Amino acid sequence: MDTGTHVVMGLALGGLATLDPAVMESSATASSVLIATIIGSQAPDIDTLLKLKNNAVYIRNHRGITHSIPAVLIWPFAIVALIYPFFPEANLPHLWIWTFVAVFLHVFVDIFNAYGTQALRPFSSKWVALGVINTFDPFIFSIHVMGLFLWALGAHPGYTFLAIYSVIIVYYIIRFQYKRIILKAVKKVIPDASEIIIAPTIKFHQWRIAVTNKHQFFVGRAYKKHVRILDQFNRVPIPKSPVLEVAKKDKNLSAFLSFSPVYRWELDEYDNYYEVRFIDLRYRSNGYYPFVAVVQLDKNLNILRSYTGWIFSEEKLRKKLDIIPG
Repeated sequence: MDTGTHVVMGLALGGLATLDPAVMESSATASSVLIATIIGSQAPDIDTLLKLKNNAVYIRNHRGITHSIPAVLIWPFAIVALIYPFFPEANLPHLWIWTFVAVFLHVFVDIFNAYGTQALRPFSSKWVALGVINTFDPFIFSIHVMGLFLWALGAHPGYTFLAIYSVIIVYYIIRFQYKRIILKAVKKVIPDASEIIIAPTIKFHQWRIAVTNKHQFFVGRAYKKHVRILDQFNRVPIPKSPVLEVAKKDKNLSAFLSFSPVYRWELDEYDNYYEVRFIDLRYRSNGYYPFVAVVQLDKNLNILRSYTGWIFSEEKLRKKLDIIPG
């Protein structure tokens, strides 16, 4: 989920914790738990700082080890070790439990996005992405904010957020059912599909679709039960080209390939250089595919410059390539 949603979820968990008698019997425990749930709801996303280094490192590692099984167990100890000295009278076991719940919930809800997490590490490096909830879901965010307002107005936070989370569970079930309906609709349109990726958008009734069969890629949108194919591309295997083999070793393209399951590629030759471009087909927006990896090589197959990330116009991509050192 997005940072704002994780923040309100941390606050909500602090409110939900008031149902725990051990929390309510001590103001030190209640205060420390609220601080811990806010921090715990953010901690796994500390890897966002990797963006400051470069996109390749960020793409390879975001929602990776910081969202893994060992991390979910380690984060609560680290957070409690940070907070407890300021609240020595707090109930330590219950402080740890609610911190763990905050960290676990952060990783758990991220699994339902299209981006997903490597939550099964170290047992598997596979990305777990159920694709039923958008990274920012207006309903989930709004209902949390509503709960916080009710809390501020004097409502019991524990019962308020218990009711809200009951509603959210029903909402998740509805989203799963909705996705199954879209899946059936896609299979009717493309009966020989070998792989179907359905991703939510910020709009409740609208979904992104990327489909593969033996010979083609299909990109489309679904609105309610209706599927519309917007683009089709022939599947062209990547040849054993010296240019492509060198390009695939570039850190930016390598990171792209480690993350993107459905893409097409292009190889263009210019007077003084080659350009290799890989395009993720999952994120079509206004007729443009913004998530790309581009590598430029000279005629001797030395990499001149490269880039991977989100670019929403060709002009911006060219500017990015110009400022990246070769």
